[in-house]
Amino acid sequence: MKYSQEQLRQKLTEFRKLPTETEWLEFKKAENDYSFDKLGRYFSALSNEAHLQGVEYGWLIFGVENTKKDIIGTSYRKNTSLEDLKHKIASNTTGNISFIAIYELSLPEGRVIMFQIPPAPKGIPIAWNGHYYGRDGESLVALNLQEMETIRGIMHDWSQEICEIATLEDLDSKAIDFACGEFIRKNPSLEDEIEKWDNKTFLNKAKFTIKGQITKASVLLLGKSESTHLLSPYLARITWIVKDERNQELDYEHVDPPFILASVRLQEKIRNLKYRYMPDMTLFPEELTKYDPWVMREALHNCIAHQDYTLKGKITVVEKPDELIFSNMGSFLPGSVENVIKEDAPPKQYRNPFLVGAMANVNMIDTIGSGIKRMFIKQRDRFFPMPTYELSPNEVTVRILGKILNPLFTKVLRESPNLDLDSVILLDHVQKGIKVPKEAYKILKLKGLVEGRYPNIYLSSKVHSYLGKKAEYIKTRGLDKGYYEKLIIEYIQKFGSASRKDIDGLLMDKLPNIFTENQKKQKISNLLYELAKKKNLIENQSISKKCPAWVLKKG
Repeated sequence: MKYSQEQLRQKLTEFRKLPTETEWLEFKKAENDYSFDKLGRYFSALSNEAHLQGVEYGWLIFGVENTKKDIIGTSYRKNTSLEDLKHKIASNTTGNISFIAIYELSLPEGRVIMFQIPPAPKGIPIAWNGHYYGRDGESLVALNLQEMETIRGIMHDWSQEICEIATLEDLDSKAIDFACGEFIRKNPSLEDEIEKWDNKTFLNKAKFTIKGQITKASVLLLGKSESTHLLSPYLARITWIVKDERNQELDYEHVDPPFILASVRLQEKIRNLKYRYMPDMTLFPEELTKYDPWVMREALHNCIAHQDYTLKGKITVVEKPDELIFSNMGSFLPGSVENVIKEDAPPKQYRNPFLVGAMANVNMIDTIGSGIKRMFIKQRDRFFPMPTYELSPNEVTVRILGKILNPLFTKVLRESPNLDLDSVILLDHVQKGIKVPKEAYKILKLKGLVEGRYPNIYLSSKVHSYLGKKAEYIKTRGLDKGYYEKLIIEYIQKFGSASRKDIDGLLMDKLPNIFTENQKKQKISNLLYELAKKKNLIENQSISKKCPAWVLKKG
């Protein structure tokens, strides 16, 4: 959850009323600067303590004295982006975890910075540069062994628990038959033997049950819809929602166990229409379905396998006109998608290992670590945008686009089949306007794929020219500074004077599309400063700086 300015002021007031700092809350003066290493240590400590204390977030607050809680203000990184800290912190923490948000509050007493810190995920204490930190009262200390084991020990396999009163009668016969068929497909050499097994033997061998006892994993994957009470108070449900282009809900349906049949049911529901686009140099359109069936199946099965059922939430699948959004409860244990793709190996830890094992035995999921990477490769091979993951402490969301977002990106994929997956993912970030790390920008620039001043980067002129998209390149990059200055001078010559509103109206739609509205206004301010102070060509005839009247300077 992110907070509004008013909510933050209320929180700050509440925090200052506490008798002392807590294990999950720290005030720092940080009047001018603050050690980056200490910042990282406090991130580790407050993240671990937030988990141990069972609070939603940890907080580190700059600009507040830590005894009387007086607001004194801070100049920390006042003229430098705070957002850059997220990537820098993530580079040195377990699982690349970083701040949820960094807020600036401008208060009458001074500037305050509030760092919102996620609690350590279940089973994973957070280290900074390989060292685990915690708190002893208000002091920063090494995380002790008991606390570390407490965090690690919380990882309990809910899916392995026995449903004491459940019997085979609570399982769906069609789901069992389907599972058996998939088990044979995975173990073809055992087909004759498997055909002789009864249901009890099969379920034990396929590791759905334990010595004939029905597990929660069994109910999730094979249970009758009316048997979900066996999991109470926990929820076993997938909700499919259809929304229009205005985000208005059109339809929905709840899908209950058996989840082994859920992907079939949902794929029948999703309107996977034909998508057509015209490649260059051809009169005939390419035609393919909007979504790859394997990618849809993998995304849904990942939700089922990695859902934190103890949070009592549901899995959701939202279908929009050109997008599918899959969400499940729980943190992303590997830490980052980039790590998963780079390592391309089985995760070190599963949230529901018993459930994952059963799903793997019937071809619902793989346990060799290639599923997510294969989703990216499938999208690349279709020349479509990459999956977009949104990770938070309590939810994982993946978005699959069913259309071409930028023809330039698609053309690069078509004509550069050997472009490495890392570069493809970074280019996908660029086309989506997602900020890439500065180091990644340098790599893309070296390859001649992007240009622009970081962080406002775009496909390079080389790529655009190569693709025959020069007009679009100009819209993205913008025109030469002299062109804009000439327009201002000509406007003033024609009308005698120009207000700031006049000049904004003249230039706003001509400045690069990649700029935000505020960045465009700042650019115009820079142009006016250049013409007035450096080139001495114009001056403000008005006594008001807020309502200027720019005229040509005489002489």
